[in-house]
Amino acid sequence: MPKPIVCLSDTLRQFLEVFRPCFSRRQWPYFVTVLLALVECQGRSTLTGFLRCVAEATSLCGLSRFLSRWSWSADELAGTWLRRFRREMAPAVQAEHSRQRALRPRRQGRPKATLVTGYLILDDSVHSKPKGRKMGGLGWHYSAAEKKVVRGHCLFSGLYVLLGRRCPLRPRLYRQKAVCEREGVPFQSKVDMAVEEIEQFQPVPDTQTHLLIDRWYHCRRVRKAAQKRGWEVSGGLKSNRQMRLMAGGNRQWLSLADYAATLEPGDYQEATWPSQQGGHTVYVHVVQTWVRKLGPTLLLITRLSLDEPLDQARYWGSTQMAADAQTAINILAVRWEVEVLFENYKDLLGTDHYQVMKATAIVRFWTLVSCLAYFLDEQRALLQAQQPGVHVTLGDARRSLQAEHQHNLLVWLQDQFRSGATVEQLSARLNVRFMPEVQR
Repeated sequence: MPKPIVCLSDTLRQFLEVFRPCFSRRQWPYFVTVLLALVECQGRSTLTGFLRCVAEATSLCGLSRFLSRWSWSADELAGTWLRRFRREMAPAVQAEHSRQRALRPRRQGRPKATLVTGYLILDDSVHSKPKGRKMGGLGWHYSAAEKKVVRGHCLFSGLYVLLGRRCPLRPRLYRQKAVCEREGVPFQSKVDMAVEEIEQFQPVPDTQTHLLIDRWYHCRRVRKAAQKRGWEVSGGLKSNRQMRLMAGGNRQWLSLADYAATLEPGDYQEATWPSQQGGHTVYVHVVQTWVRKLGPTLLLITRLSLDEPLDQARYWGSTQMAADAQTAINILAVRWEVEVLFENYKDLLGTDHYQVMKATAIVRFWTLVSCLAYFLDEQRALLQAQQPGVHVTLGDARRSLQAEHQHNLLVWLQDQFRSGATVEQLSARLNVRFMPEVQR
């Protein structure tokens, strides 16, 4: 049954009020409608699907104009939830520093500084649109899910992970150079976007930031931009990267794959790759080296089994030169959080269901989804605190919210009937359509 706005939970209502300055009076009901629909929609997350979920006086044309024409800023919306995250997490960071100081052993000399690390993860995700030939920003992108190049849109975004909380970054649309020339917009490569995000990102005060990237972003410009801000960098490496090997006083350059071919089983050690299921064993080789165009790098080569073909080995690099194998693995495993986020975007909230035509509308739709994802993570953290030891997901938080809205709807219906409303009046209010009686 469609839900009226009056069924909003108190927590969601209070959260939405934070963003009221981002919208005009005319735009505000559409913002609320979209976020409520994203919570309630069980089918495809299209504008038509939203209207079926929310019983409010909004039209398809109005929703379309809200996304594509009306003047509101997606960057301002994202900036609002990022500021909220920094404000909310500041006390938790100070509490963690206090906890570490309390556990610090007493000894002579200057005490070791406490450290709270936040992980900034940058990545992209392809949304396949095989039939959307007239959509803005369409290009041909390699989809890791489909293992081939597909027509669609490329979402560039990221995730900030700190003390068990997750904050999505602003979504952006990556266009290939030919697409930019066709649409008359400036071209930015994915590396350009990553560098810009690194330069502009504001972490929570009194924290150390660690940048996590996959092998496509692990290049000189990205690492240099991060190191300029005093950040650590860890991420994947391509197997054809060149590393420096010192043997017998001679310097030799060879690819990571060629170096891995020289290793014996005894050169690997066991480590545990963390996961929600308890983790699994990997075999890892660690060496301090110099990677061409990157500089000093702690190189890790991981294999699921020493019997598997060498071409299935994975290569990783980190600027934390003194880290041991398990510490480096624990850091690298955090990058999987952004993959989970993109999966939730698509499967849970339907970021790839849109049928809007303009690139501006697509980015705005992604931004509204990210806004709700931020709120759901707030709720996930609250539910997690109430159930220690139980893994709570964004889907769990969404279902909890849906149950609260269902209860609010029943209470509202009860009040309406007590005040004298008829079934016909409420059916019209909720856009309920009855099936015609079948003649026998």
